[in-house]
Amino acid sequence: MDYIRNEFETITQRRKAKSEGSYTNYLFEQGIDKILKKVGEESSEVIIAAKNGKNEETVGEICDLLYHTLVLMAYQNISVEDIEKELDKRAQKAGNLKKFHKVDKNS
Repeated sequence: MDYIRNEFETITQRRKAKSEGSYTNYLFEQGIDKILKKVGEESSEVIIAAKNGKNEETVGEICDLLYHTLVLMAYQNISVEDIEKELDKRAQKAGNLKKFHKVDKNS
């Protein structure tokens, strides 16, 4: 979690103090639609790399997805602590199996 915290801190600092040529600042300037587009693109790239069995590529795409998710969190004022609290809450639940739709049962 230290890496995630450090990366998130860097992202939030970039949001406060603009840096010339910063991709992070570019995303913030473009706004939520651009950030969500990138999260969607990276999600798809993770799926494709994993489906193709390319572990090294999958790792890289997961890193890209994580970065863009952290940008989204900073944009929406969601902290790493917010995520940790929710994960802790979920970990406390017994019988955490969710009910699936019929479609989900067949896949």
